[in-house]
Amino acid sequence: MARALDLEIPETMLSFIRRRRAWWLALVAVLSSSLPPVAAESAFPFDRELMLDTAPMPGSKRVPIIEIAANGAASIDLWCARARGQASIGGDSITIVAGPIEPAQCAPERQSGDENLLAALAQVTNWRRSGDVIELRGATTLRFRLMTN
Repeated sequence: MARALDLEIPETMLSFIRRRRAWWLALVAVLSSSLPPVAAESAFPFDRELMLDTAPMPGSKRVPIIEIAANGAASIDLWCARARGQASIGGDSITIVAGPIEPAQCAPERQSGDENLLAALAQVTNWRRSGDVIELRGATTLRFRLMTN
């Protein structure tokens, strides 16, 4: 039968080991809190409002906003009107299918802007995130910014 060794470790050595362990734990905590959250930054920002990175059209303060829920439901506020749709996101690929536009009275240039934006969203195939900027890539690259309010 094996017998455990009875070792006497001096109290000064135990104190040194405890201080060293506390120092390492504190160092790890500080370093891990100061590192950028890489996984969160590379994930698609579901349930967040994404504002098109452009200036408003003349005579308006409105800029298109898209929000995609984790289940893929998309809410699209265009230059003039609104639409609901469905998005499918996997890895760096994305597909957005917009439903019918909710009717709205707007100037012809804003209605044309809505049609152009919906056409560009329909052609999107990939996305990329860099900080608060989300790029939807297809025939046209659309840059959106995460709204921080």
